[in-house]
Amino acid sequence: MTGRDEPVIRLERVTKEYRVGEETVRALRGVDLRIEANELLAIMGPSGSGKSTLMNILGCLDVPSSGRYLLEGRDVAGLSASQLARVRGDRIGFVFQTFELLPRQTALRNVELPLIYSDARARRARAAEALRRVGLADRMEHRPSQMSGGQRQRVAVARALVHDPSLLLADEPTGNLDSRTGEQILDLFAELHAQGQTIVIVTHEPDVAARCRRVVRVRDGRIESDDADAEPTWEPARAPVSASPLSHREERPCPW
Repeated sequence: MTGRDEPVIRLERVTKEYRVGEETVRALRGVDLRIEANELLAIMGPSGSGKSTLMNILGCLDVPSSGRYLLEGRDVAGLSASQLARVRGDRIGFVFQTFELLPRQTALRNVELPLIYSDARARRARAAEALRRVGLADRMEHRPSQMSGGQRQRVAVARALVHDPSLLLADEPTGNLDSRTGEQILDLFAELHAQGQTIVIVTHEPDVAARCRRVVRVRDGRIESDDADAEPTWEPARAPVSASPLSHREERPCPW
């Protein structure tokens, strides 16, 4: 867990460079970013701005070329591939535009997957609770083909939450949904945020960013603007998704 004054995420002069043939592509150019616990933040930027590279670094899917990335106060530089995998599995929940569900498995089995090495009974109970939190108590035994797009995305959110992550990282989470269903997923994020979940949404849609309390815009590998005083267009949820708010997380040892 983070210390009292320690942000969930702190980037210090982070750069990322790639070699493409004889050319060096500078995807990030000295990015500084601090994300506190229980923020609801959108990262926006045009194609080629560096926002996808930034998302990959935040999710520990890639590492900086220089600078520091501290996750819950721990520098991820120098971690082995297996240590990075443990950080991703224990501290970060991912929600993707394309859901990434196993088509032949039930909702319950899909949500269980991140807990594959846990005790079977405990694993099943935690997966069922995660599905209840996202409003799918009556869809646990349904396969993806038996659910709507919004329900499939809720399964994906439940899977991201099942290990109680410090950070929920959503990449274009409404991109494959119609506008009404997308609004429902954003309502779900608002409810989770009201419970204490830290959420970062990577999006190119202004309507999605408008639902967040902070909007960071990236251009040419740099942070162009950081509006920390945005007024979200959603109203706080009337009731939490679950009776078990995230503020009651149990202490867990860091996986490195």
